[in-house]
Amino acid sequence: MTEFRIGHGYDVHKLVPERKLILGGVEIPHTLGLLGHSDADVLLHAVMDAVIGALGLGDIGKHFPDSDNKYKGISSMHLLTCVNKMLMDSGGKIVNIDATVIAQKPKLAPHIEKMRENISFALSCDKARINVKATTEEHLGFTGREEGISAHAVAMLQIDK
Repeated sequence: MTEFRIGHGYDVHKLVPERKLILGGVEIPHTLGLLGHSDADVLLHAVMDAVIGALGLGDIGKHFPDSDNKYKGISSMHLLTCVNKMLMDSGGKIVNIDATVIAQKPKLAPHIEKMRENISFALSCDKARINVKATTEEHLGFTGREEGISAHAVAMLQIDK
């Protein structure tokens, strides 16, 4: 029997000085970076939550709590490979992922293809199944004021039982 499942993920982190800006596993040159217990990669956090949600396994906080020091500064790419193991153990595979990063600055278009490659590699799927896009909020809200960056992701999974 095959079933299809959909999950949604959302994450937000504050922009601060003296932190690297890492999105989709790509270090992006910028004067500010994202604050968080891990590398604070909001895009990968949203993708992980979407996949974990579609599996019905809670969220990333349940599996990788910020109260556990073993996750301090950890690469979100590493965590995404752990989520892929959860996916494979469930008999699942990625049908597609569609993700949006909301950031006023910097411009992300030059980095989108590498983000897609990183996500598809970590999730053992074809890059054609991964879509990443970026938008601004036209200087509105916390992302528009460059106080933080957020991301949404939707994942569709195929589970063969």
